[in-house]
Amino acid sequence: MSSGLGGLNKSENGVVIGLCQLKLPVVETGADLARQTERIVELVGKARRNIPGMDLVVFPEYMLQGLSMDTSDEVLCDRSGPEMQACAAACKEHKIWGCFSIMERNPEAPNNPYNVGIIVDNTGKEVLYYRKLHPWVPVEPWAPGDMGIPVIDGPNGSKLSLIICHDGMFPEMARECAYKGAEIMIRTAGYTAPIREAWKVTNQANAFQNLMVTASVCMCGTDGSFDSMGEGMFCNFDGTVLVSGGNRPDEIITCEVRPDLVREARLGWGVENNIYQLGHRAYVAVKGGAQDCPYTYMHDLVAGKYKLPWEDGVAHKDGKSCGFDPPTRLYNGRR
Repeated sequence: MSSGLGGLNKSENGVVIGLCQLKLPVVETGADLARQTERIVELVGKARRNIPGMDLVVFPEYMLQGLSMDTSDEVLCDRSGPEMQACAAACKEHKIWGCFSIMERNPEAPNNPYNVGIIVDNTGKEVLYYRKLHPWVPVEPWAPGDMGIPVIDGPNGSKLSLIICHDGMFPEMARECAYKGAEIMIRTAGYTAPIREAWKVTNQANAFQNLMVTASVCMCGTDGSFDSMGEGMFCNFDGTVLVSGGNRPDEIITCEVRPDLVREARLGWGVENNIYQLGHRAYVAVKGGAQDCPYTYMHDLVAGKYKLPWEDGVAHKDGKSCGFDPPTRLYNGRR
C-alpha cells in the first residue's frame, strides 16, 4: 500500500494524518507556556495549509512543557484550561482534528501531575482523554494513569486510540488498543536519540502483531540539554514502514492510511492473524481453538501477585536515582 504521496492523493476510504516533529521548547514560566501554546496554534494552521485534505494533526508528548520534568504549578495545565481552549479553537477554525499533550495538575498529589493526551475533533470538541499508564520511570514523576485506554470514532469512519511514549514499549498496550477495536494507534513521545532503534522496532511490531496502523512521533531538536529525535513514523498493519521522518524540527510528516484495509485483513487473513489467534490457539486441531489463558504473568497480574524471579535484586524501584524522594502514597490504597 502506498502513502497516497503523503496524502496529496486522498482516496475515498483514506485518513490523512500529519505528525508534527515539534521543536523541543524551553518552558520555565507561565509566559513561556503561553508563547508555546501560541506556537502550537500556529502549527495547526500550518498543517491545514500543508495538506488541504489532512484529517488529523498529531503533536508529540511534552509539546507545551518540554523535557524539564518541572512540576511547578506555573507550567502545568488543566484539562479545560486556556491552553487546551486555544488548541480546540484552532481545530475548529481550521476544520481539522488535533492530538495534543499536557501535563495536568493532580489535586491529590501536586508533585505528581498526570501526563495527558487529548484529541479534539474538527468542531473543537474533545473526543478522547487519556492519562499515560506507564510513565518512563525512574525519570518521570507523573502519576500512573487510572482510566484505561479509550478507543473512539475518528475521521472518515476510523477507530482511533492514543498511547504515550513509554506505553508503546509494552506489547500489552497495543494489544489492548486493538482488542477494543482501534484500527489506528497514535503514539506520541519525547524520546531522545538513544531510544531510536527500540522506537522503530516497537512501532513496527505493535502494528504487525495487531493488524493495526501505527502513527508515531517524537519531539525534535535540542533545548540545550536534551536532544529529541523527531522520527515521525507510519507503519502499516503488515509491519512495513509507509513513511518515516528524520530530525528536522517542526516538519510535518504526512501519510494516507486505510482503516478499511485493516478491517479487511482482520476478517480475511489466515496466517498471522495474531490478535484473533491469541484467543483461539490451534483451531485446526480443536474446534474453535484453545481458549484458555496459559500465561502465568497474566494470572499473577490480575491477582496482584506479579513478581519476577529476579525481582528482589532489581536495583531501581523508586525515583531516587533521578532526584525524586521515595513515594509514600499507595496506588488505590493497595500495599
